[in-house]
Amino acid sequence: MKIEQIYTNCLAQGAYYIESNGEVAIIDPLRETHGYIDMANKNGSKIKYIFETHFHADFVSGHVDLASKTGATIVFGPHANPEYDIHQAKDGEIFSLGLLSIEVLHTPGHTMESTCYLLRDESNQPRALFSGDTLFIGDVGRPDLAVKSDLSASDLASLLYDSLHNKILPLPDDIIIYPAHGAGSACGKNLSKETFATLGNQRQFNYALQPMSRESFIQKVSEGQGIAPQYFPENVKLNKEGYNSLDEILSKALTPLTVDFFEREMKKSILVLDTRDPQDFAKKHIPGSINIGLNGSFAPWVGELIINTNRPILLVCQEGKESENIIRLSRVGYDHVIGYLSGGMEAWESQNKATASIESISAIHFEELTKKEAQIQVLDVRNSGEYASEHLLLGQSKPLARIYDWMNELNTESTYYIHCAGGYRSMIAASILKASGFQVKDIAGGYKNLKETTIEKTAYVCPSTL
Repeated sequence: MKIEQIYTNCLAQGAYYIESNGEVAIIDPLRETHGYIDMANKNGSKIKYIFETHFHADFVSGHVDLASKTGATIVFGPHANPEYDIHQAKDGEIFSLGLLSIEVLHTPGHTMESTCYLLRDESNQPRALFSGDTLFIGDVGRPDLAVKSDLSASDLASLLYDSLHNKILPLPDDIIIYPAHGAGSACGKNLSKETFATLGNQRQFNYALQPMSRESFIQKVSEGQGIAPQYFPENVKLNKEGYNSLDEILSKALTPLTVDFFEREMKKSILVLDTRDPQDFAKKHIPGSINIGLNGSFAPWVGELIINTNRPILLVCQEGKESENIIRLSRVGYDHVIGYLSGGMEAWESQNKATASIESISAIHFEELTKKEAQIQVLDVRNSGEYASEHLLLGQSKPLARIYDWMNELNTESTYYIHCAGGYRSMIAASILKASGFQVKDIAGGYKNLKETTIEKTAYVCPSTL
């Protein structure tokens, strides 16, 4: 028996490869499928099943492509009715995989079709539960993401309570919980950095599994959930209706564009997305472009901030990273890349095209400015929880995720100093604001470096320490 968790940090997503006696099952695959096929071929095995725990909202699954390439059967639980061929399993149905078996546990709550898969070993003993978005390490799936559901978030939370207590908590403490996500996912609010744990561990440490009434559970699970990213419904739609092959998307998008062609396309109001390192972008970039660095939480921030998944995109990226850019965009449903700037910024500059820059100053430099300037505008683009924990007294809380809600409150005549925790998000914000006509400066290293200065700060004090 072989179980491998294939974890993608950018999406905080776990896919799973299970193999026994020459047969393979894949659970919740990413959109790029070659890795799963290569693993199976290397071991002389065949992919038999593709199990989907639900219609994912935060990424486009690779199930349709993988089934097309391998002939494997796509399996969903009850209430799933996609627009392509699947095996819709019944609650309690058992699938054989080599010497193993996989039992379907229908666990509605996160969504109506949410399903967990219980793996039993050669002796028919339960070994692992692939829990999707029903049960995370440290949390459970949020009940407010169901698309076009007739049920309220409270109704779904009530169903989730039943699913946990009737289907999962009766299982043995020593089984391993393998969830679909870890810390960083917007599918829950309290996800652990750990990507698997025993049920016994979760019974002890997961707040949602503690003894409580149904009413208390509904309240605890529902409160404190952030606003769902705007691209979630589009990803559910793609996962339910199907999508174009990633191979086809790559063949179109991996197109090197000359400087002149790139410039002509820009004039059609096509988005220019620069995915280079934030400090490289700060030094020199194409006017009007926005920066979302590839070496960070790239795909989630693209989904959060590029409002229309169908919007055509022109790429400026690090040489050799073109394919990775396109794949990571497609993971969250952004399939309309026209091409990339051939030769990058060097080619752009070589033809004397206009460039722009964003001044990025050190925390020490900023500290000196605060001593000289009576009025200084500071935008803290961390999330509200980070801001509440500790912040500069002169800073305004302006979470990046809500930038289009608050940017119109700013004054084009003022200069805004922007920081986040370490510099990744602040450059995203600075690029969007600059492209919209605002005057901005970035504080390099963010709050991590600002903490080392003597600028006046305030920090939350836990009442238990008083």
